[in-house]
Amino acid sequence: MNNKVKQIILTSICIFTGFGGYIQAQQVDYSVVSVPEESSNQFIRITSDADCVCMPIVKRNGNKRIDWLSNRILDTSTDGQHIAYLSARNNTTNIFIKDLNKQGGSVQRTNRSAVLDFSYSPDGKYICFSETRGGTNQIFRTDAKEGYVCRQITSGSQDYSPVYSTNMTQIFFARQELKSVSIWSYNVQNNFLSTFTSGMNPYPVKSEQAFVCTRPNAAGKSEIWKINYHTGTEECIISDPERSFTSPIISPDGKWLLFVGSSKITSGTFTYLNTDIFVARTDGTDMTQLTYHAADDLSPVWSRDGKYIYFISQRGSTSGTANIWRMNFNY
Repeated sequence: MNNKVKQIILTSICIFTGFGGYIQAQQVDYSVVSVPEESSNQFIRITSDADCVCMPIVKRNGNKRIDWLSNRILDTSTDGQHIAYLSARNNTTNIFIKDLNKQGGSVQRTNRSAVLDFSYSPDGKYICFSETRGGTNQIFRTDAKEGYVCRQITSGSQDYSPVYSTNMTQIFFARQELKSVSIWSYNVQNNFLSTFTSGMNPYPVKSEQAFVCTRPNAAGKSEIWKINYHTGTEECIISDPERSFTSPIISPDGKWLLFVGSSKITSGTFTYLNTDIFVARTDGTDMTQLTYHAADDLSPVWSRDGKYIYFISQRGSTSGTANIWRMNFNY
């Protein structure tokens, strides 16, 4: 399946803003593995083209605007030995798992039609995921290691980006209603649903009744916020008038925030909008851009020891085919 088809499969729910007037991006060279600005990082490709890794679609309006699908489609197992990813095969999109210590193929973990995103539970026993079905998007849970049996969590809505709270009492997720998106939770013990605040891409903060999430501002740029749902405190921690930021994930030691941001490549009269990977302290300070490649770098996740970052990119491919890459984290 070619890369264009794999991208289309991941567009079953629209969480972009301002679709009108998008045009095809100018051709760029993806073939090099890294560029001089990335000289302090080592990049290792984890998958092969045969793994059919899904690439989140990116839409550009020339050099004026860039938007991308921000859902989480990579995760590492709790023991750090495996990586799960979305793969498009036989006209379906499912979760596959690859052993990071062995070469070879991957094991199919779900047997569905159109899985959109997913994450591991903190204890490693479950994977919660969303799937597009009949015009809706619903949350499910399945065993992380055995069988295809799934438990349905939500129904009849546009729900996605599920992630367990650190104590596993709740599953946070985003719900799209008309043109707005808000953060909800499902109580694992009593099956109650609760709504908190506007936003998407929720990720829980360890040892706090809080999560980080993405929100668009009045100018249409995405920001990263920290929401304490116990006290009601809402704090914007990552914002830039010229950039958008999405997909926040907190490092295993709780000190760093990993996320995707928009960037701009310029050379003479040529300007190209891009997506790259950034980190910052969890209070928003020391923000640093980690990747500068002309390929789109997306869906970053931490290794369980915090020493590496895994992400999806077309880098190193003359055809622009997406694969999973690993880079070291030196901070």
